[in-house]
Amino acid sequence: MGIGCILLVRYTGFQKVIDHKVIEMIKHHEGVKQKPYQCPALLWTVGIGHVIDPSHAKVLLAERKALPIPSGWDRVLTMEEVDEILSKDLARFESGVQRLCPSGLTTGRFGALVSFAFNVGLGNLQNSTLRMKHNRGEFEGAAEEFLKWNKAGGKELKGLTTRRKDERALYLS
Repeated sequence: MGIGCILLVRYTGFQKVIDHKVIEMIKHHEGVKQKPYQCPALLWTVGIGHVIDPSHAKVLLAERKALPIPSGWDRVLTMEEVDEILSKDLARFESGVQRLCPSGLTTGRFGALVSFAFNVGLGNLQNSTLRMKHNRGEFEGAAEEFLKWNKAGGKELKGLTTRRKDERALYLS
């Protein structure tokens, strides 16, 4: 009789999962907030870029400032709660990147695209020249597209420029 061995793994249904270093990069660029705040778009946000109530995005910008914190969120979250929310959010972006960019996904490209989509949204990734070039196998050209996404409200932001350079470098690694 042989001795049995049980191996526990995270089943992902063949889904790619980003590297821990990419998670740290996202945390660095997004920032970590344990207490809800209104982001520049005046959406109630907490943790690492988690929008508490996405339906608030449908409210006119001028009216968002008056929106109260959604019920149950007016508190300080633990880091365990922040990490759990991030894990769930990232799973959605990992799945979305695999769906939108189904081939040519090295570890670096996948991590960079997830970070990018986490920041700008899957809809913007879907409609981007970055995605089109990636899916055509034009990886050098796709890498250059990251650098074009460094503006908010029409103004270039140093933080976004730094983030896009980091994502570009990761994509090319």
